[in-house]
Amino acid sequence: MAAVSLRELLVLGTSSAVPTRHRNHNGYLLRWDGEGFLFDPGEGTQRQMLLAGVSAHDLTWICVTHLHGDHSLGLPGVIQRVARDGVPHPIAVAYPATGEEYYRRLRHATSFLDTAVVTEHPLTGPRPSLPAGPLTLTARPLSHSIDTYGYRLDEPGGRRMLPDRLGALGVHGPLVGRLQREGVVTTPAGVTVTLDECSEPRPGQSFAFVMDTRLCDNAYALAEGADLLVIESTFLSAEAELAERYGHLTAAQAGHVAARAGAGHLVLTHVSERYDAADEPRFLAEAATTYPGPITLAHDLQHIPFPRPPRPTATT
Repeated sequence: MAAVSLRELLVLGTSSAVPTRHRNHNGYLLRWDGEGFLFDPGEGTQRQMLLAGVSAHDLTWICVTHLHGDHSLGLPGVIQRVARDGVPHPIAVAYPATGEEYYRRLRHATSFLDTAVVTEHPLTGPRPSLPAGPLTLTARPLSHSIDTYGYRLDEPGGRRMLPDRLGALGVHGPLVGRLQREGVVTTPAGVTVTLDECSEPRPGQSFAFVMDTRLCDNAYALAEGADLLVIESTFLSAEAELAERYGHLTAAQAGHVAARAGAGHLVLTHVSERYDAADEPRFLAEAATTYPGPITLAHDLQHIPFPRPPRPTATT
């Protein structure tokens, strides 16, 4: 598929075990420069994709944290749509290996003309890692009622060009691209210029997806320094005991994970059906007691831009 310079989270569904009139089952499409990572396609994801204006052709990965229905019942419809629409490129599916029996049932839930583009990547071990286009996809086990993996995407670092330095040293036009490729150029004035003189290190960006877990070390590890953290906040603090019992987080605990991990933009989701619109400010307020940064309580069909990297520093 053609690379497009776009980084955003498209929220397809935000409810927990039971969908509501306003919140569909889970579903999150991260669009990253031509790659499309679909996380936890719950029931109704195929229709939510249609409403959001995206198609099966936009997918390159499907990442399932665990095989509970609100995180996986949309998988048959999405894969059958991949087949029906004739998606030509590979689509990888990651999921816990211990859920293989349930994955197979979902993968072949009904009779349809199958496709060969879907490849499976069952996850095992403490930190499986997979190449995902220009990114690295890493998974870590979480603390839930069944085997569950959270996910993290990391972009390799690079160099950020400094326009003022380029101009001052006489590097213009095609010479800029050559400098980036080769690391050194000679200007028309005969001056030798190195890449280090006209650029600075650019850290790669990262994304973390932490779903259905109690507080645990791996929740913090996944979120460490993430530019965008999507994390469950199923309950408010009054139901903290219930959250612990069923393997979930409260909004305040989600904020604590973000704060301790030094994450950037915090996105709360996976809201229990017991809450309605009048309760939504409480989720934001409770998360803000532990996390001082930007917080979004996700809603269905919402577009959340990926945080922009810092601008180049001015030099003289």
